[in-house]
Amino acid sequence: MKRRLFLLTISLLLQACKWDSPDTRSKPLIVATTSILADAISVIVGDSADVRALMPAGVDPHLYKASVRDLDLLTEADLVIYHGLYLEGKMTEIFEKLEFSQRLINISEELPEEKLLRTGPEAHSVDPHIWFDVKLWTLAMDYSAKELIAWKPEWKDYIQENWSTYQKDLVAADQEIQEKVSELHAKGMALVTAHDAFAYFGEAYGFEVRGLQGLSTLSEPGLRDLGDLAQFIIDRNIKAVFAEQTISPRALKALVEACEQKGHQIELAGPLFTDSLDAANTPAGTYLGMIKTNLEIIYQALVS
Repeated sequence: MKRRLFLLTISLLLQACKWDSPDTRSKPLIVATTSILADAISVIVGDSADVRALMPAGVDPHLYKASVRDLDLLTEADLVIYHGLYLEGKMTEIFEKLEFSQRLINISEELPEEKLLRTGPEAHSVDPHIWFDVKLWTLAMDYSAKELIAWKPEWKDYIQENWSTYQKDLVAADQEIQEKVSELHAKGMALVTAHDAFAYFGEAYGFEVRGLQGLSTLSEPGLRDLGDLAQFIIDRNIKAVFAEQTISPRALKALVEACEQKGHQIELAGPLFTDSLDAANTPAGTYLGMIKTNLEIIYQALVS
């Protein structure tokens, strides 16, 4: 009897580990690669679909490698949505293979080339952090909404209504950023972070941004980079540098020490949310919440 109960339990556990098949779902399954993207798509589709993030909150997409379970989720999805621009660098080949059997949306597909920031001549050197320019993110979401309607024409009115409401919230967030950054710019402040995730933020809102590491979190700063950035901070009398949620603050702590050795006291503030949202039901647990949380952290640390 115990053996039969054990086998039944194992069988149920194995079944629970499998994703629902398309035939048994009450709603279509949409898989978005990051928590940032999953949140925005869930607002646009509302309760019409089950939207899941492939990468959990707190995961760095630059370093992410899909597990067997993740691959199962992607192949079982009715629709897969991803950032593109090599954000999900290690998954590029997976998307290329999925195109033969799955419906995919690359949200960066039709972004204007002149709006994209590059760090070198290679194709993969395009900066993928477009969500820090709210206007550019709005363009990506507008394209996504159109593609979602093309996928499910019967959802057209519902998606357009949701997208119209969400767009107004994005415009309000963009205006708030402009106002607070203008004040910081007038004080001569600059944003110093762990890596170059905020270039779009700086470009869009006229705010100087410096990253200790390069565009990818895989790069490491050298001693000369550390010394040059410390001198920049001292010359500008910058009051804080900012850690990031998905990156070790070790290098930034060394930067703080370098400033202090030269007599300049500086705060290690943050963390800022860059490549992932915070956990659900927290202030930075949505895209708009993340943007506003980052803005408040930056403003309070630099304006005081």
